[in-house]
Amino acid sequence: MYTMMYIEVPMTNMVRKQVYIEKRQDALLKRVARRSGVSEAELIRGAIDRQLSGRIGGQTRNPERGWALLQAAWKARRQTGGHAYRFKREDAYAEREGRLVARRGRLP
Repeated sequence: MYTMMYIEVPMTNMVRKQVYIEKRQDALLKRVARRSGVSEAELIRGAIDRQLSGRIGGQTRNPERGWALLQAAWKARRQTGGHAYRFKREDAYAEREGRLVARRGRLP
């Protein structure tokens, strides 16, 4: 079993770490690994990647910036009357014709 895991994952880029987890975490880890068909180590590596993916250059995600962007989007929508764009089939044809004219210099 372990030989197969080592063949699939290049061990030259790996560093051995030893951690303590709770018994409930161990049982859950074993169950998920068995059901998903991946090793426990791969699940742990994936969880570490997901946890640390928000860190860029030592900085963590900035929820305040996210809220500011969301509020700006809400404000912009209110300025347009708060109505979503209603799709019209004619608009799609007009947009396509415009692209064809720009590309070919004439309609087909």
